[in-house]
Amino acid sequence: MIRLILNLLWFFFGGWLAGLLWLFGGLILAITIVGLPYTGAAWRIAGFAFWPFGKDVVSRSAVSGEDVGTGPLGFLLNVIWFVLGGWYIALAHLVIALAEFISIIGIPFALKDLQLARIAFAPIGTAVVRK
Repeated sequence: MIRLILNLLWFFFGGWLAGLLWLFGGLILAITIVGLPYTGAAWRIAGFAFWPFGKDVVSRSAVSGEDVGTGPLGFLLNVIWFVLGGWYIALAHLVIALAEFISIIGIPFALKDLQLARIAFAPIGTAVVRK
């Protein structure tokens, strides 16, 4: 019940916007063809951005074992992502988290924004799992 309340509060106070922006970003990446490897990651993050409570961000190798996205190619894709825009998306989530940490009621939301910053920093090779 607590997760539902937190998810509803999150969604109402900005989660819907964050999720829509990640969905839109994934659509733009898909249209460019070059950004196609990042589309799935953006949409995975969108699902997390809509309803983050009750979910966690983990390494994909812990979930499904080693694959292309968790090896050297995944590292290279994350470097390209970071250089072309991942750093400012992660920075935006960090700034929002700092603002949320000011109030006691905002701390759970700040922790989720920190998770969003982590996944926005390097999305390839990560997975969102239910707790």
